[in-house]
Amino acid sequence: MESMLNKLKSTVTKVTADMTSTIMGNPVTREFEVGRHIASGGPGMSWRIYNGTKKSTKQEVAVFVLDKKIIDRYQKFEKDQIVDSLKKGVQQLTRLRHPRLLTVQHPLEESRDCLAFCTEPVFASLANVLGQWDNLPSPVPTDIKEYKLYDVETKYGLLQVSEGLSFLHSGVKMVHGNLCPENIILNKSGAWKIMGFDFSISSSNPSDSEPKYGCKEWDPNLPPLCLPNPEYVAPEYILSVSCDVSSDMYSLGVLIHAVFNEGKAVFHVNKQDIFKSFSRQLDQLSHLSPGVLSQIPEEVREHVKMLLSVTSNVRPDADQMTKIPFFDDVGAMTLQYFDSLFQRDNLQKSQFYKSLPKVLPKLPKRVVIYRILPALTSEFVNPDMVPFVLPNVLLIAEECTKEEYIRLVLPDLTPVFKQQEPVQILLIFLQKMDLLLTKTPPEDIKNSVLPMVYRAVEAPSIQIQELCLNIIPTFANLIEYPSMKNALIPRIKSACLQTSSLAVRVNSLVCLGKILEYMDKWYVIDEILPFLPQIPSREPAVLMGILGIYKCTFTHKKLGIPKEHLAGKSLPHLVSLSIDNNLNLNQFNSFMAVIKDMLSRMEAEHKTKLEQLHVMQEQQRSLNITNPLSQSEETKNTPSPATKVRDIDEIFGGSSGSAGVNGNQNGSSSTVSQPSRVSLTLEEKQRLAKEQEQAAKLRSQQPLAPQSIKPATTTPQAKDLTSSLLNNMTSLNKLGLNSGTRTMPLQGGTISSTFPPAPTMGGMGTMGVSNGFNSPMGFQTGGMVMAMRPATPGLYGGMATTTSAPNFSALTQNQNQNQTGKPPDMSALDSLFTSNKPKVSLNQMAPKPAQGTIAPSPWLNQFGTGQPSQTAPIQAPPMGMTGVQGGFGMQANPFFNPQNFSQPVASSTMNTGMIKQSASVNNDFKDLFG
Repeated sequence: MESMLNKLKSTVTKVTADMTSTIMGNPVTREFEVGRHIASGGPGMSWRIYNGTKKSTKQEVAVFVLDKKIIDRYQKFEKDQIVDSLKKGVQQLTRLRHPRLLTVQHPLEESRDCLAFCTEPVFASLANVLGQWDNLPSPVPTDIKEYKLYDVETKYGLLQVSEGLSFLHSGVKMVHGNLCPENIILNKSGAWKIMGFDFSISSSNPSDSEPKYGCKEWDPNLPPLCLPNPEYVAPEYILSVSCDVSSDMYSLGVLIHAVFNEGKAVFHVNKQDIFKSFSRQLDQLSHLSPGVLSQIPEEVREHVKMLLSVTSNVRPDADQMTKIPFFDDVGAMTLQYFDSLFQRDNLQKSQFYKSLPKVLPKLPKRVVIYRILPALTSEFVNPDMVPFVLPNVLLIAEECTKEEYIRLVLPDLTPVFKQQEPVQILLIFLQKMDLLLTKTPPEDIKNSVLPMVYRAVEAPSIQIQELCLNIIPTFANLIEYPSMKNALIPRIKSACLQTSSLAVRVNSLVCLGKILEYMDKWYVIDEILPFLPQIPSREPAVLMGILGIYKCTFTHKKLGIPKEHLAGKSLPHLVSLSIDNNLNLNQFNSFMAVIKDMLSRMEAEHKTKLEQLHVMQEQQRSLNITNPLSQSEETKNTPSPATKVRDIDEIFGGSSGSAGVNGNQNGSSSTVSQPSRVSLTLEEKQRLAKEQEQAAKLRSQQPLAPQSIKPATTTPQAKDLTSSLLNNMTSLNKLGLNSGTRTMPLQGGTISSTFPPAPTMGGMGTMGVSNGFNSPMGFQTGGMVMAMRPATPGLYGGMATTTSAPNFSALTQNQNQNQTGKPPDMSALDSLFTSNKPKVSLNQMAPKPAQGTIAPSPWLNQFGTGQPSQTAPIQAPPMGMTGVQGGFGMQANPFFNPQNFSQPVASSTMNTGMIKQSASVNNDFKDLFG
């Protein structure tokens, strides 16, 4: 197999090389470039046909070449006869000019190796199409091998041949003499052209009404190339050595038979004994059987039978054949009209072009593309005819592939894109813009198609602008986004702002609204929406167009308007437009519906955002107050900024959510005057935030159930305070202290004592007193740490906490064993406070024991029982903080002012003068607390 391919390759290469060397010496090559071998034709299929181009104009041509090597087997005088016969045929063809004859572009040129001449572009000969492939390249070109004639092509081809014969017979007074498939050439458009005038006979008396044609006797000794094709020659030419125009009509009859019978003639002629063959043929023609013409269409069968008649007078002439009903086909008549367009005026042409779209779908695609399209595009040079021709060209372009469109249609359309007159050209292009943008290459769209659209938007004609704006949305999806954003949209905006036509302005807004979906969100927000307030007119149609753009942008899933833009720009603009006096009720309702939708969405979005922020802040706060006891004192004093701001808002914003923690639980509330609002330092804000964190933690705990405590009714008895305290402290030093937490709510005020679980050094602990703002200040205590915090409900947002309280369970047990239901005597402490009247003694403050129970120690009532998780509520009058020393850190707090804390009228206040007068008691108190 490989050897066979190599052999074939070498053969083709050799033939190509030989042919190149043959043609290169011919003068034709000086003006024309010779291409590949495409077909063959002429008498005996002796001419090879090449495609080529003219060097100067790049015009496409066909180059006919006769290689003299094919006649090398003949003797010299026979060679000369053959060459002379071939030359005669080409020279005769060159002198004749008619649309039905092959057009010669360059006359015959002879060189030592070949004969050559150039004609119009050619596809193949009819013989090639009918299956005669002599002198064709190997392998046979696919387009020839697969070529099938359509009925319309066959009909119109035969009509063209008949018209050509009519021209020869009537106009030139000439008999062709060798009409056969090899002398019928199909040009590139598919038209059938006559050539091969080697054996043509001109009239001897052309001026007479009855021309006479001299005929040579058939000489079988001549080379075949010097004789016509015997299968297509009329019987009288051979038998009686006579001929006239009817002889060509007989040849036409045989040609029609061959076209419908795959290239086969009516009879096969034995060239060795041609006279005997023709005698037999003459008898068969006299009694022609129906089967011979069975493949011929019925409507032309009778005419073919007449053409094949033995009697020449019976044969129809060429002019009569052109008028038979067989050629009255819509397709054939359409093609015929195209061939005679140069004879028509503009009115006739316009009427024909208007009706052409009805005919085009009935014609084969090959006929439309290669026959009709070139005729249509040739009319583009006539501007008045372009509006009539252009719809047909675009209709053909729809049926073309993209490659065919680029190769056959686009080159002729490109100049038309630039034409601005007549205005119908722009309208037609705009209506077919989807076709142009789909099949035109991007570079040509950018350079030719879109500039035409831009000119239409800016056209001075209001009608053109309106139609252009109406059509743009139909093909907007095919326009590249950069071109739309940078070129098309700015021109539409400019047309809307500058035009004086209400229709153009409204159509501009409608156009923008329809193409919004092809833009991105931020381009619309930055370029389209800010453009709307610039529109000067306030007609209802314009206002509704503006509303439509807002509504489309607002409701579109891909676009949308941010709530910031809604609040700052969109809604103010729409609200101002909605109250325009030109709007009717329905239009006003449309405005209000959109405005309400915008307000609803803006409210929902912003509310959702605030709720999410609130949840995030609560989550952050819960993270910050988790395990506060495990954090260091510095960490507790440095809350997060969000918590600080939130807590300060709660403090100074009038929040009273925590007021019921103490006061409401006790069934009463104290009237506390708020401190004046002054500027806070960062440290003070941090301390405030920390206080609020602890209050929030207490609020999250289970609320305490208050216990009713009846005041003692026993008569107070004097007791030495110093001795009682010393005795109690002696007992405390002997006991182990366990950490615990106590919460002691007081009516109207809170004292917070904290006993940290950390071990003491040298038997001594540090007592920290905190006022809720400053960090605790330490002083020596006897094995415990006490933190005292004045807290006011509603101001600090919570109640104080007693932490790390010692476990007095052992002491409680010892004291309970010594006391037998007697209330504790606390009169010794009365002298420590002021003697102002009226007052309630400490014995009255002590809880009255229930019947049958043992009264606890007064100190145990103060600190609670030894259970770390229990609380001991004490109902006591509020205690003023005036007599407390500055070492507790209260003087350093700018927001703490004892005068601002008002006391109830019934409560006892502390008299500082009394404390100073009782020096011994005060000194003992200092010894106890450092």
